[in-house]
Amino acid sequence: MASNLLQTPALHAGTIPFSRPPTPGVHPLQIGFCGLGAMGYLMARNLANSLILNRLSSFADTLDQLATECDVIFTCLANDAVVISQSPPTKVKIFVEMGTNYPALAGDLDRMLSSFPHTRFITSPIFGAPPAADKATLVIAMSGDHRSKKEVAFLLVPAVGRKVIDLGENVEKASTLKLIGNGNLAAILELLAETLTLGEKSGIGQQTVYDLITEIMPAPAIISYGKKMINDSFDGSVGFSMDGGIKDSSLVYRRSDLGSLLDTHSFIVSNAHRSMITTRAIHQAQVVSGTQQWDIVDESALIASSRVAAGLDPFNSKKGTTVVREE
Repeated sequence: MASNLLQTPALHAGTIPFSRPPTPGVHPLQIGFCGLGAMGYLMARNLANSLILNRLSSFADTLDQLATECDVIFTCLANDAVVISQSPPTKVKIFVEMGTNYPALAGDLDRMLSSFPHTRFITSPIFGAPPAADKATLVIAMSGDHRSKKEVAFLLVPAVGRKVIDLGENVEKASTLKLIGNGNLAAILELLAETLTLGEKSGIGQQTVYDLITEIMPAPAIISYGKKMINDSFDGSVGFSMDGGIKDSSLVYRRSDLGSLLDTHSFIVSNAHRSMITTRAIHQAQVVSGTQQWDIVDESALIASSRVAAGLDPFNSKKGTTVVREE
């Protein structure tokens, strides 16, 4: 059944920009996954449960064991990291970094790993929140060695994601696209926060504003994150944490960033970053006083910054929103 899946080109038409890899040999690929966080766990689970990888595997005791015994090693880590074996590999190994990292790091990792014989490195960041990872509807960017991308693409689609975007041989390109995409999301969150707060403070109501926005701009991110904001659904344990959003947005706008290198600037991303920093400070103050509702807040909670500036409650839109007309 798995082999039939690989031999049906129509199934992947428009979703994988590579031809089908060679038929696996007698010994199936051993797959390793490092980074079982909010996203990594769901992706690893879907890989294990997929038709292609229904023969998968067990747990490694150490990271060195993972790198030594596996043919393809996926890493999806909150911070920049890579795992390599202390002993040079005797067969081809593919390292796949799926996290959000600064593009120059990808180049550094590629040069380091390329010094080991038979070792390949590709960047493959993913677009989508935990619910998309759960449903295997992520969009996957890839850059690096062509043969490795082909092998990995057919492992990930449809098991983990719905589409692969090929960015060519330069390993930095996929990381660059990831930051551009994350910057776009931060800008959307900031715009939503300011707009919904204005609607609430004006007396029109954030629900009415949300209904209008989703009517004229029914993008998935606007619909899902806007719904979190109007419903005060800021539990970061089931979403994308504020700390993660701060880290990602800082990669986009910081002084040594993409924008400065390319003579561009993302003002709205800078504003979003400031809103996230402010929201985190408000939440941390509540943690200290023991009044917090959530131990971790979702990045959509950046609306707290706009609400506080407007004299509203940061995390409860039902408080302090009554508008009194002046006679």
